[in-house]
Amino acid sequence: MHRVLVSACLLGERVRHNGEHKQSHDSVLHRWLREGRVVPFCPEVAGGLPVPRPAAEIAEAAGGLSVLLGTGRVLDLNARDVSAFFVAGAQQALECARLESIRVAILKEGSPSCGTTFVYDGTFTSRQVPGQGVTAALLRQTGIQVLNEFQFEEADRLLTQLPQERRS
Repeated sequence: MHRVLVSACLLGERVRHNGEHKQSHDSVLHRWLREGRVVPFCPEVAGGLPVPRPAAEIAEAAGGLSVLLGTGRVLDLNARDVSAFFVAGAQQALECARLESIRVAILKEGSPSCGTTFVYDGTFTSRQVPGQGVTAALLRQTGIQVLNEFQFEEADRLLTQLPQERRS
């Protein structure tokens, strides 16, 4: 049975910057939970950021890949560079995915870590720009299929297309 990495906030864990969650009530997610497929993960907390914490965005709408390459930065609302926490969290997410043989991840859309199709532009004005978060970019670079909380059905189809895991 293939396991799925899922943003912890989607599972009701209060790990978001404001101490809240974004719990999903998707029926596919609930089935995966019953099946024991879900591996919860919050890269921002894993990277060392506290809860609560100031909101953060990728500066200048640069995207997660630029942060991984060292050319972009994640800044919090107080203009503090928190890039190292985001990179560390992404690396830990990748390590978790490798340990669990994860091939599919469902991440929280819009997050500077987990955004899959958009992030916020770095001005803290709620302006969305196309792009991906730091963790989403790293996982995709290694061949993991990364989707968001609006794509559970698609993720479920992907899981059925993967070769069955071999048990030794």
